[in-house]
Amino acid sequence: MTIVILGAGEIGATVARQAAAADMAARVVIVDDAGTVAAGKALDIAQAAPVDGYATRLSGTADESAVMDAGIVVIADRVAAGVWDGDAGLGLLARVAGLNRAAPVLCACPHQALLIDRGVHELGLPPTRLFGTAPEALRAAALALVALEAELSPADVSLLVVGRAPDEIIVPWESASIGGRRATDVLAPPAITRIEHRLPRLWPAAAMALASAAAHVMRSMITRAPRVHVLQVAVDVGPSMPGRSAVLPARVHAQGILRMEPAPLSSRDRVRLETALAR
Repeated sequence: MTIVILGAGEIGATVARQAAAADMAARVVIVDDAGTVAAGKALDIAQAAPVDGYATRLSGTADESAVMDAGIVVIADRVAAGVWDGDAGLGLLARVAGLNRAAPVLCACPHQALLIDRGVHELGLPPTRLFGTAPEALRAAALALVALEAELSPADVSLLVVGRAPDEIIVPWESASIGGRRATDVLAPPAITRIEHRLPRLWPAAAMALASAAAHVMRSMITRAPRVHVLQVAVDVGPSMPGRSAVLPARVHAQGILRMEPAPLSSRDRVRLETALAR
């Protein structure tokens, strides 16, 4: 398995470091217009291998044709021009699709929701192949906030986040659990309100959290772990409405999204989600 990361900026380089340290792929390639910088960052990460105990081979280049050999492609941020988005990002997606017709494409940055939407609805990429991993960082933040309120470890908390970040983030509290109990039986309403008010301010997440989110999803794809992730996905909201992207739960496999999972929403939360998508 080869993972190709498009962008040697802070997020892209951190994704490469996380992927290498997890030993999830035989090879990680960082691609950036600043090829020497990409090669230098790959070398820095590779030099940590004997200490951290991973065998992943790393390299850096300016040649986008490296995606031809990729099992997974990650779109991140560039050294000079920042996040791949807008028309430049769409052009990149078109080139990637022409060079590799099978590999899933993960958008690791929080401001690529429109790029995902355009890639699916304008370029015709399958929505199972193109999606974003940044919402997993938001869920990790929610887990930490809930654990803090409950005075437990985040490992004792199970919850999802859905909607559209950052303005309409919905936590299905009725299906969330803390220490094996329903979250609403553990947390008082004021605590839930505090968490909901803080979540929008935690978006966008920092580079390390975004890289961890991308690595977490890639690990599930490669190992076929039966986890449910929250992903940024393109959706159709009706024939009279333009395309939208939303944060929704899904399971993944080596080819991308295996299937979408039904969001366990109350009637009120479902109305909130439908309203957010219609805007």
